[in-house]
Amino acid sequence: MIAEKKAEIARLKQEKNAVILAHYYVDGEVQEIADYVGDSYYLAEVATKVPEEVILFCGVSFMGESAKLLNPEKKVVMADAYADCPMAHMVDIDRIHEVRKEYTDVAVVCYVNSTAEIKAESDVCVTSSNALKIVRRLPNKDIFFIPDNNLGRYIAGQLPEKHFIFNDGFCHVHTSIHPDDVEKAKKLYPDAKVLAHPECTEDVLELADYIGSTSQIIDYATNHEDKVYIICTEMGVFYELMQKNPDKKFYSVGHRQFCPNMKRIQLDGVINALATLEPEMHLPKEISEKANQPLKRMLELAK
Repeated sequence: MIAEKKAEIARLKQEKNAVILAHYYVDGEVQEIADYVGDSYYLAEVATKVPEEVILFCGVSFMGESAKLLNPEKKVVMADAYADCPMAHMVDIDRIHEVRKEYTDVAVVCYVNSTAEIKAESDVCVTSSNALKIVRRLPNKDIFFIPDNNLGRYIAGQLPEKHFIFNDGFCHVHTSIHPDDVEKAKKLYPDAKVLAHPECTEDVLELADYIGSTSQIIDYATNHEDKVYIICTEMGVFYELMQKNPDKKFYSVGHRQFCPNMKRIQLDGVINALATLEPEMHLPKEISEKANQPLKRMLELAK
């Protein structure tokens, strides 16, 4: 049955002149049929380079929005209409306006995990893999980091010369990883290195041997000789970790490392989206023009 679904996807992809982009957090069987798999930064960059007329996005809605913003002339189709990221909605425009009034020199730095409307109110976008590099390069001293509180604080800790204003947003998956669970895992696997995503809370990051984005975690585990790792991020990343490192062991810190929105995306949804080219991502022209600028600035500053 799985083989038949994969064959149908391959047929439809060719028929529709489509390319499939998937995030590391979707199920392994979906990653397997994708043309490109990566974190938010990689997928945003790839979206600007693919020649196909249709981009099918296996991820949550803000990722499809980013692909559409960077490629307004292409058809961007989502593998699931209801896969969304709660954190993307955890900041409002009024709060951005308040901060701009209070700090006239402020740069609104918007984590890519945000809606197009919020990006349109921002100065530059960042991902977890390039945030430090980009914020360091900004001339502004005052930084309003939205929407994620934990990533903002992690970056602030490395840039004491900047003044950060934080937002209350968070990723429910990463904040569900507790230091007690990490300590228990370390006792169970004393030889393991702890690799954590900067969306985790500060008390978890203090226990980590390495802190990095999803792709950086994969690279670290792949390029180091250690054989055992405790992974503090969404469990979809285990598929790629095990593909690249079949001789190594990877452990989670508990059952909560699971994003139900990412897991909505299944092969049947991919087939339906390719067959119908629905649901298509649409954005108002005014929002698109404004939100495109901080995304493009991100790609320029991250080079």
